[in-house]
Amino acid sequence: MALSLEIALKDACLKILDTNTLVRVVLSGRRRNMNVEFERIDIRPVEIKGHIWLQFSVNDGRETTVKNRGVDADAIFLLLGSGYSNILIESTEITMSIRITKQGQAHIHLENKTLKQELSHDRKKLRLLDPNDPFLLEVGIADHKGVIKPSKSDKYMQVEEFLRLLVPTLNSAIESGQIRKPTLKNPLSIVDFGCGHAYLTFGAHQFLRANGFPVVVTGIDVRQTSRDRNNSIAQKLGITSTISFRAEEIAATTAQSADVAIALHACDTATDDAIAWAVNSGAKIMLIAPCCHHDIQRQMDVAPEPWGALTRFGLMKERLGDLLTDTLRAQILRILGYRVEIIEFIGGEHTSRNLMIRAVKTDAVPVAADVNRYRQMCAEWAVTPALEKKLPTFNIG
Repeated sequence: MALSLEIALKDACLKILDTNTLVRVVLSGRRRNMNVEFERIDIRPVEIKGHIWLQFSVNDGRETTVKNRGVDADAIFLLLGSGYSNILIESTEITMSIRITKQGQAHIHLENKTLKQELSHDRKKLRLLDPNDPFLLEVGIADHKGVIKPSKSDKYMQVEEFLRLLVPTLNSAIESGQIRKPTLKNPLSIVDFGCGHAYLTFGAHQFLRANGFPVVVTGIDVRQTSRDRNNSIAQKLGITSTISFRAEEIAATTAQSADVAIALHACDTATDDAIAWAVNSGAKIMLIAPCCHHDIQRQMDVAPEPWGALTRFGLMKERLGDLLTDTLRAQILRILGYRVEIIEFIGGEHTSRNLMIRAVKTDAVPVAADVNRYRQMCAEWAVTPALEKKLPTFNIG
């Protein structure tokens, strides 16, 4: 059913204001030629000291922030019209989905569905991965009772937070036409480089499939023991048709192409191998959490002044080398037509290696300032990034 945008938004606003029946609101996606402050906003009613408030959980692609606000009709209407392309409103008896097209039309779908309000203010954080999922038992994160092992809680959190970034990144790229919409005949393809025990590989496969994404996932790791173990787990779970593992060097992998390339803590230039493969193979999305940046650190023999005051300290030089490495990686990707962000994907209490390079292929023409900055940084520090050497098509003159 198609309605004028103003009528659709007014109807949606009324449903949200009915806090006696409201269950949840989700705003996601971005309308054509419009910018939104957050990647996703979740809203639900909460009861605090006998009064109903609206709890806003906003995700900026890096972290989720929660705030409680009073019920304000004008503010809600402005938010609904601020540029989001998908609006989901769940009430106790009906669900309304609004999709706003590139032409600014509102397509509405209504579904009768019985849901229950949850007004508790201190509701536990929603987990993306059910601890009872058999794959968590098989990979050793959960025990036979479906309880996350204390020794694996950090790893569990890393995988969850990685997925919290993967899904909105995928949805946004699909809605923007930067990546095709996957189908059963033409599923989304993902390659996980340096997969190791495949916590993330299995997690991405299980979560995306559970959320309606047809997907084929390949895990790459140099160790044959990892390949054999992970393929055995896939066989136990009965999912070998959509997930498989190979024992290969990243730089020499037989994998030909993928829509999405991911790598969680591939060490040193293995990160560059993963990025180079993604660029050379035409991957549309990269989610790369780098680790062990020794290559640039080894080249930092003489620091341009006044940075010598910083690099005389080994620890400071190491950290600066980390930052320089990932900045140069980001500059290369920007020059090659990717939209790039460097974000913190999980708190430092879970891992010190918590930065992520998120890149989406847009084919944007490189800006001269980016090229000049890259040249100047390499010249001043007298370094040549390993990634540049691995990209035969990278030529900035």
